[in-house]
Amino acid sequence: MIEKRQKAAAIQYDQNRDQAPKITANGKGIIADNIIEKAKESNVPILEDSSLVELLAELNINEKIPEDLYQAVAEVFAFIYRTDQLHKNE
Repeated sequence: MIEKRQKAAAIQYDQNRDQAPKITANGKGIIADNIIEKAKESNVPILEDSSLVELLAELNINEKIPEDLYQAVAEVFAFIYRTDQLHKNE
């Protein structure tokens, strides 16, 4: 049996500076593990979406998210917002 290597992508968006969200990290295997570990260490919310990460993994670092992925990425940011709100209320 061949084990599928884990993939991860990190996105960032600063509405005051960026025209669109961009990729800040992506990779598979050990690199993906490192991305996830750094996110956990920094208390960055992690959303598992294998379909979205497959698409984001095709992009280069600092590349803007294509318009056809805006809806999916907006859902990621909504998840992050809800997660932040829950932690603020604890």
